[in-house]
Amino acid sequence: MKLTYHCCGDYLLPALTIPDESVTLGKYGRMRKTYLKEHKPILYNALLLSGKLTEHLVGVDAECRERLEPLLPQIMRQEGVDEALKARDQMEWVRRMNSIQNRAEEILLNELVYA
Repeated sequence: MKLTYHCCGDYLLPALTIPDESVTLGKYGRMRKTYLKEHKPILYNALLLSGKLTEHLVGVDAECRERLEPLLPQIMRQEGVDEALKARDQMEWVRRMNSIQNRAEEILLNELVYA
């Protein structure tokens, strides 16, 4: 890696820049970034300075989405939430689905985002 310098008064300062990676992060990637900034600043800075922060955040976001897909139907089957319940009592179905969604996300947040 070749460094370039620029003159600032009597000093030569290295021209360091962080690569601009315009990747759109999802919900879980943004949550992981906030967590790292606030609770793990050393890890955050190490990832940022090595240029691997975006790759890490995209990976966490993708893994959360991949694990959420099979987790929701699995919990729905365990609790008996199906289309018959939806046809019979829509408000009960919505209440249960919101509960399932919240619990599944809490599992992912504890295992992947806040780990």
